[in-house]
Amino acid sequence: MTQLPHITPAYAPQPEGVAWPTHEWPRATHPLQAELERVVDELFTREELFVTNAVVIVQGGRVLVERYGGVQEYFDRPAEPITEASQLLSWSMAKSMLHFIIGTLVDEGRLDPSAPAPVPEWASPDDPRHAITIGDLLAMRDGLNFVENYEIDQVSNVIEMLFGDGKENMAAYTAQRPLAHAPGSTFNYSSGTTNVLSRIVADQLGYDEPYRRALQDRLFGPIGLTSAEPTFDQAGVWIASSYLHAQALDFAKFGLLYLRGGEWDGQQLVSRSWADTAQTPHSIDPESGAYYSWQWWVTGDQFGTYWASGYEGQMISVVPALDALVVRFGHSPAENYPALYSWRSRILEVLAQT
Repeated sequence: MTQLPHITPAYAPQPEGVAWPTHEWPRATHPLQAELERVVDELFTREELFVTNAVVIVQGGRVLVERYGGVQEYFDRPAEPITEASQLLSWSMAKSMLHFIIGTLVDEGRLDPSAPAPVPEWASPDDPRHAITIGDLLAMRDGLNFVENYEIDQVSNVIEMLFGDGKENMAAYTAQRPLAHAPGSTFNYSSGTTNVLSRIVADQLGYDEPYRRALQDRLFGPIGLTSAEPTFDQAGVWIASSYLHAQALDFAKFGLLYLRGGEWDGQQLVSRSWADTAQTPHSIDPESGAYYSWQWWVTGDQFGTYWASGYEGQMISVVPALDALVVRFGHSPAENYPALYSWRSRILEVLAQT
């Protein structure tokens, strides 16, 4: 296994006198606001690299930049300009939200990451998949033979799961996959794995409406995520691999919850020890070189940046050393991700000059 860096989890407390954004975000400007705006401009003007729909930059608990562009396409009505009211799609950033919900169940003693995953398809001790732990699933090291490929003309379990034969019961589709590697031995990023975790959550909280209420009671309500709309499959399981719609400022609230170590306005919504696991690498992605923790990505940079990542470059970047968040929605092909991450680094360089 590749040597992983030792990262000490870090957080930033809510500055004294700054209101929590449960209802409304406080606003401010940066000493280098013009430079910050200039770097943000690049995401909206360099269309050969980026098609960007929203950017929100927060520091010190206050919004410094909020900008929108492009249009929202619909199947049943004309396209509309994207604004602060637009419901934007998380794609895989929802995985990091599921991380939070699982953490609340671990805190309550209802789930144990070190225990074998309670998956009916693997219940027999004679099944080699019986050895897969919840921690293996969280770290994308379960060993299942699942191909995460978004090319239409190639083998793709994720497309089959989301849009094909697996779409009615995504966890069941994934759970029947055979092993390709010994559990715990190999990193393989898999949206199916997250949906298996989501079904484990449903087993604890209830399917469909009880699950929806639990999301509201445990996460959306306490931090004021009033625009959040999760999508469920026909089996009554949140498709936490891919589908939550919300406004950009509400996604930023979720980032702030982790920046504050799971605390919100004096209430510890998930334990600090659980929040630590978002920053603790377990693997390195051989394609990108990025580190993977438990349903979050980790940069290993000097600012302690880690992020919720979604298809085509959606991101909620949490930056403890700078008490900052960088949220971006848009459409960038994977080959342009290095340019996108370089852009984020330049944003952080400006924010560091306080």
